[in-house]
Amino acid sequence: MSQPIALVSNAAGFAGPGAVLGLLEGGFQVWAQDASFADPAVSETYAAGRADLHLLSESDPAQLIKTVVAAAGRIDALVSNDHYPAPPHMPHDAPASELTANLDTLITAPFQLIQAALPQLKAQGGGNIVMVTSNRTNLPLSGGGFADAARSGVNALLKSLARDLAADRITVNAVAPNFLYSEAYYPKAIYEQTEQGRTYVRQNVPAGRLGDPSEIGEVIHFLASAKTRFMTGAILEFSGGWPWAGARPEL
Repeated sequence: MSQPIALVSNAAGFAGPGAVLGLLEGGFQVWAQDASFADPAVSETYAAGRADLHLLSESDPAQLIKTVVAAAGRIDALVSNDHYPAPPHMPHDAPASELTANLDTLITAPFQLIQAALPQLKAQGGGNIVMVTSNRTNLPLSGGGFADAARSGVNALLKSLARDLAADRITVNAVAPNFLYSEAYYPKAIYEQTEQGRTYVRQNVPAGRLGDPSEIGEVIHFLASAKTRFMTGAILEFSGGWPWAGARPEL
């Protein structure tokens, strides 16, 4: 069997580094997309001489899919790794533009990427779509309505996509993390290098620590390489046992 091909979007942030690592270690040829890769210094550092890793800065979904297919011939796994800053916004002064930005980035953008990939996935007889969403809605935080609404929406979208694409042998599953180390949401400077941050993690996560990128990479590789067509529409929670009755949601 030829080497499987994976495309990872927004690969520089959130679960992207872990996804790329897990897929490479699992034998995939990986095409990693991130707008920051337009900077040669960023792309050189990210690639670090790793074989089977190709970097793209293209942001247009249709062109991105076209580029990968033209070079690799197919896409066996599409990993939609989407993130957006989540500062709290209280209802009385929350800017509606931020709600729109959350919805555009966390729902519209992944849908457009998946939609652009569908003709190729159908033509080749199927494929695995892995979405990186969130389970933060299990314990809503004060001021978190925008991010919660977007994450709930994309989890609902996934269920619908899984149903509609099952007959085409296309699976759609998700990893839904919280307390995953990433500079986007749980930066080291706060959650690993200050006592307040470390205490907050210990009080909220039964595992007592942040999730490591390599760990979520294992889960993403599993979903990206699964041969079964019967597992679709699953949202796998990745949060070290959070939430639990003793959680203290405010930092």
